[in-house]
Amino acid sequence: MESSIKLAHGNGGLENRELIEEIFFKSFKNQLLNGEDSAFIEGGKLAFTTDSFTVSPIFFNGGDIGKISICGTCNDIAMAGGKPKYLTCSVIVEEGFSRAELERIVQSMKKELDINGAVVVAGDTKVVPKGSVDKIFINTTAVGEVIYSGIGSSNLRDGLSILVSRDIGAHGATIFLEREGIELYSSLESDCKSLFPTVKGLIDGGLDIVAMRDATRGGLSAVLNEWADSSSVTIEIVEESIPISDEVRGACEMLGFEPYDLANEGTFLLAVPEEDELKALNILREFNPNAEIIGAVTMEYRGRVILKSSWGTKRFLELPTGELLPRIC
Repeated sequence: MESSIKLAHGNGGLENRELIEEIFFKSFKNQLLNGEDSAFIEGGKLAFTTDSFTVSPIFFNGGDIGKISICGTCNDIAMAGGKPKYLTCSVIVEEGFSRAELERIVQSMKKELDINGAVVVAGDTKVVPKGSVDKIFINTTAVGEVIYSGIGSSNLRDGLSILVSRDIGAHGATIFLEREGIELYSSLESDCKSLFPTVKGLIDGGLDIVAMRDATRGGLSAVLNEWADSSSVTIEIVEESIPISDEVRGACEMLGFEPYDLANEGTFLLAVPEEDELKALNILREFNPNAEIIGAVTMEYRGRVILKSSWGTKRFLELPTGELLPRIC
């Protein structure tokens, strides 16, 4: 462990995991702190989560810091099989910030709250001297009613299918290009979206949902590696099956990024029994036509993710490491 905190410790990958396990888990360990994005409380009846948002720029193609602050936290509840219900909202804003922009951010939050059928019931506002924060930071905490129980990253077993809800990497690519002032003549925009309606569709479809996780910091690679490690299984992914838009692929080739590591804010992974995969795919495609079945769970190399190329070769898909894209959420 390094002696000081680096930007890489917030990347959602290897350094981030080490920081959490060696400092926070070490002191806060208890039976409810399960390593998932949400804790199950009140005997599993409620899901509880919190998240902080520092994205830069605060307005981007497809969303803003207000939209992402509600989507991100409510999506964590949805991934636990929960219906988002009650949120708190804490805002730290620097002096001189535009009142009109603050109102725009709050209206974005209200729109996503309505989509989730949730309400803000408490909050806190701090104004700090100019330069103390970068314009505005937001923390949201949510409580949701668990409407489908038993979902978890340690539940994976041989014979499950892995699906992704849409094409990957759009949020990370959008944020980077806008931050660096790189203009592309394309329709690329963040995938930032509330996922509860999609999850509700899967639940109403009567599927056996084993695991779900939104692929935020660290992207597809981070989620798959966490699942493989937590369940001590192998996850085999077919590279050609992973949906990646031409815009994201082009940005990655130009900038040297791996699309599997790029952050998403409205894309999730789903694990279901093989017999449910086509039904799950059809439901996912009702919400996004780019959903795909991308792989399966086996037992060949426990705790590892294998990427199978179109050339018949295989390689390990590693947990992201190093400084990826800071301030993407």
